[in-house]
Amino acid sequence: MPISIYVIFAVIAYLLGSIPFGYILVRLFLGADVRQTGSGNIGATNVARTGAKGLAVATLLLDMLKGFLAVSLAYAYGMIHAVRNTPQVSGLPPSSPQPSAIHEAFALAGIAAFFAIIGHIFTVWLRFKGGKGVATGLGVFLALAPKAVLIVLGVFLIVVALTRYISLASMVAAALFPLVFYFLQPTHATPGVLIMISGVSLLIIYRHKSNIGRLLSGTESRFGSKAKE
Repeated sequence: MPISIYVIFAVIAYLLGSIPFGYILVRLFLGADVRQTGSGNIGATNVARTGAKGLAVATLLLDMLKGFLAVSLAYAYGMIHAVRNTPQVSGLPPSSPQPSAIHEAFALAGIAAFFAIIGHIFTVWLRFKGGKGVATGLGVFLALAPKAVLIVLGVFLIVVALTRYISLASMVAAALFPLVFYFLQPTHATPGVLIMISGVSLLIIYRHKSNIGRLLSGTESRFGSKAKE
């Protein structure tokens, strides 16, 4: 697959990921700037602090959707490219794509996943300041490996139930996903794909650096309390 294709889908994924739905919805429906509320982030958790729970849910779903869409488009194109470039024998049913071609499709999807997160965290429309990437990360992970997401989601819920720390549960889930993906889909877990997926996880964890500081100092807010994200 030409390098230009990877570049094109990296740009598409970045632009999709950079759509600041939380900012747009709060501006449209409340006439306010969500960045002036709570933690200043544009994600669903901070949108909820405006008191508009419906807008928070919409933000969550739309942030997930943009990540899911970016990866799905890249993977679909990659598979179409793989099928078109698979030698066909006249008079016989279409041949299945070669494993190397399928790996290319996953690599393209991995790059889209990484740049969708980059777009959300460093959105060009808000001077390269965005959210923490959890909802968008969930969207890209769902597109890459839905079964792995179910396992990671279960771990997330367990951590929240035990600690009531949403931030800790988000970081644990993000860190766990590459490992679960590797064990569930070893044939697709090429070094390149794992690097991209691990990059997504590391970006999400990095954006929680302030939460890490508060967790270490014992000042992090628990689920249900009114404090900064």
